[in-house]
Amino acid sequence: MRTIIVTGLLWSGLTAGAAWMAPGGAAGAAWLGRDDAAGAGSAAAGTTPVALVYPSTWPAPLYKGPLTQEGIALGRKLFYDPRLSKDSTISCASCHEQYAAFATFDHSLSHGYNNTLTTRNAPALQNLAWQKAYMWDGRIPHLEDQPAAPITGSNEMGETLQGVLAKLKKDRTYRQMFAAAKMAINEKTLGNALSQFMVCLISSDSKYDKVKRGQATFTLPERLGYAIFQQKCSACHPEPFFTDGSYRNISMTLDTTLNDVGRMKVTGRKEDSLAFKVPSLRNVVLTFPYGHDGRYPDIRTVLERYHLTNYEIGQLKAFLYTLTDSTFIKDPRFSAPG
Repeated sequence: MRTIIVTGLLWSGLTAGAAWMAPGGAAGAAWLGRDDAAGAGSAAAGTTPVALVYPSTWPAPLYKGPLTQEGIALGRKLFYDPRLSKDSTISCASCHEQYAAFATFDHSLSHGYNNTLTTRNAPALQNLAWQKAYMWDGRIPHLEDQPAAPITGSNEMGETLQGVLAKLKKDRTYRQMFAAAKMAINEKTLGNALSQFMVCLISSDSKYDKVKRGQATFTLPERLGYAIFQQKCSACHPEPFFTDGSYRNISMTLDTTLNDVGRMKVTGRKEDSLAFKVPSLRNVVLTFPYGHDGRYPDIRTVLERYHLTNYEIGQLKAFLYTLTDSTFIKDPRFSAPG
């Protein structure tokens, strides 16, 4: 299979045509873009095409939309802009914080505009190009359509898409950036730009990944925890993404205040009552509290639900810490634009 290296990436001072330097080695070493990768689609004339770089052992992304340097830069600016909310106080990044793997940190429920509370804990945004559907209940099949939900949610950002577009059209910088990306300013391009940035949020440089690349070794507790994980956790959290993308009821009780029945609201099937998407365990120690409504304050509380021994919990926790990707949570390309 032909390999392709990301070119034209101008984030972090790279010049046009420079190869993307993947963590852990020289450009393209061990982490190869592929000709079936996201970004391999046809980009608009006059834009700078970008292809994702990801581990060569990973499957091809499900996201097939074209990626451009200009579109990604636009999406990044939009992601951090609070003007997408009704009162211009809440951005996407308000609930999806980089240091928490773009999840809500230390709050059971995410906060919306005007000091409102949502009904769910915002999940981590990572490796989205490989997801089949989005949101805890999987009601949105395409990433480009996802941003509209929080933007227009009455207890999230509380704005209308027409209101957002009006703000963007009045802003000279946005007019220039949309033009550079060869996009009109409309609902479709708003979602497209945001999805281009979010697709780039790839987490694949944890200690676990370095062990897989032969660049590190597990400690004894980590190795024992990995063995326990493979025996007792991997059915729902398979490698390399540590989620199978399914929806499961893990014997939660209904919170009658929130009255969130999960996947059943989407499918109408009784068997989907209180079923929620299996979350990825990548960066899991950074994303507490846990559960769709943040009802579990720490990892031990979650693991105790599965009738594991104290020994198993201790070793599993050691392994789960190896899934933390410090490069990802500090990567300046994903932080607020200066």
